[in-house]
Amino acid sequence: MPKQPIETSGFSLAKGKELKGDDYFDMKVIGDLTIAIVCDGVGSADEGAEAARRVTTHLMSNFKNRPKSWSIEKSIKTFIASINSILYKESMSNYDRPELVTTLALVIIEGNRLYGANVGDSRIYLQREGKLLQLSTDQVVDDADFEGVLSQAMGIDQEVSPYYFENIVTEKDRILLCSDGLYTIMNDAILSEFIGNGAHFLVKKASKSMSNNLPDDTTAVIIDILEISPVADLKQRDLIIPNELEEGMVIDEYQLEKSLIQNNRTWICSKKGQKYVIKFAPIEAIDDPIVLDLYVKEAWNSKRLKAGFFPKSVIPKNRTHRYYVMKLIEGVNLKEHLKKRKLSVEDTVNLGKMLLKMAQYLLKFDLVHGDIKPENIMVSERDGKHVFKVIDFGSMTELYSINSVAGTPSYLAPERFSGMCISESSELYAIGVTLYECLTQKFPYGEIEPFQTPSFKKVIPLSKYNKNIPHWLCSVIFRATEKESDLRYKHYSEMLFELTNPLKVKPYFDKKSSIIEREPVLFYRTLFTLSLLGNMILGAMLLK
Repeated sequence: MPKQPIETSGFSLAKGKELKGDDYFDMKVIGDLTIAIVCDGVGSADEGAEAARRVTTHLMSNFKNRPKSWSIEKSIKTFIASINSILYKESMSNYDRPELVTTLALVIIEGNRLYGANVGDSRIYLQREGKLLQLSTDQVVDDADFEGVLSQAMGIDQEVSPYYFENIVTEKDRILLCSDGLYTIMNDAILSEFIGNGAHFLVKKASKSMSNNLPDDTTAVIIDILEISPVADLKQRDLIIPNELEEGMVIDEYQLEKSLIQNNRTWICSKKGQKYVIKFAPIEAIDDPIVLDLYVKEAWNSKRLKAGFFPKSVIPKNRTHRYYVMKLIEGVNLKEHLKKRKLSVEDTVNLGKMLLKMAQYLLKFDLVHGDIKPENIMVSERDGKHVFKVIDFGSMTELYSINSVAGTPSYLAPERFSGMCISESSELYAIGVTLYECLTQKFPYGEIEPFQTPSFKKVIPLSKYNKNIPHWLCSVIFRATEKESDLRYKHYSEMLFELTNPLKVKPYFDKKSSIIEREPVLFYRTLFTLSLLGNMILGAMLLK
């Protein structure tokens, strides 16, 4: 999933003239999560600094490998309990008393959700529209005689009870995590005034106010929410994913009329007399966050890719279920069309130009279609001419991503079978195979079945199946379907230029082609010349 733009900063200074303090902090982006941690090793314990380091590294490592089915809340509470138990048992084994002791402040941002927890008196603040609010709760003894004594700390007891909270974050929010060394020197008003200057500025300002002789280790971590990702926002919405869908059901005024695919997740529907296509999230998305991520990205792409190459799509604002809606295209997919008849040369060239322009448009979003093939192209008629539209937003993926699942075997470039990334060149191969199929109803290297290990030997000449294809178009398609990527077109613009300028297309042949295939005129002219010379020599010998 795309991540929302976030900036982080962190800085720590040891107390007094010490070279190293007991605080420890870290900030990381792990998948879709932005994680920040501040730990303040308890100074009265001999191993406070070690405890701070180990809690931080343990939590970061566990979040990197957390089970995808676990909620953020479950992960936070489980991982905190785990490292607390480890510290306590180790302390009791080595010292017979708690020595690996530290406080903890932890925040995790996923989309527009903020998850946080604290143990002890390290704090978490949120600044919004100039106002600073403490989100954490100081876990200290509520007794004047025991001021500053912690009621909770990591490693101080066999069990720990972190203070846990959740919030929504918005654009331009700032989150501050800090040890008590900072907020005992700088009150909320000062923190709020200077939080925008970053963690380094805050800690240095605190040090300067104490004549560079801090009474305690002082640490700050600041997270700036620059923008909320629209994809993350869509994912976080509480929407129903229906288990069953049936003809006649009405969902948000859309009446389901006909299922279009076997899994019953895509339907023709009607609303106020207009017909649409409605696509629901897969049932698996209820329990599998990866499936949900893929579907949300698909829905977002359907909404933002506003170009004539695709059917118009919307994500209704007030929907109660997880779906998106597309305009119904009257027609058939190109695969069905090709079962009855081949495309004309003119239609094939027009289709090629459209696919290349569509691919260039996707580059603006760092995307590739990922599964170009006749099944994903709709054919309809307008004013007596064929009109083509590309469908399947679900296959779209980032340029240069390594995704061996994306695509259909017969249209996959040879290098994709060995795990190479998706590129312009591999997309051009899929376009080339599609055009070859349009003109011949065949595949250049034969049909490839799923799980088959293909062998790419030699492209069968198009002229074997269709004598009406001009030589220049054969050359363009041969080059696009070249099995060696170094010999194939590298960029969409190259192939588009040649489709648009037939007279500038140079003949292209498989490098293993014979001379009669490459230059038939030259071959027969040379053969005629050699034959004539042979006859002349034979005649001269007979005259002697």
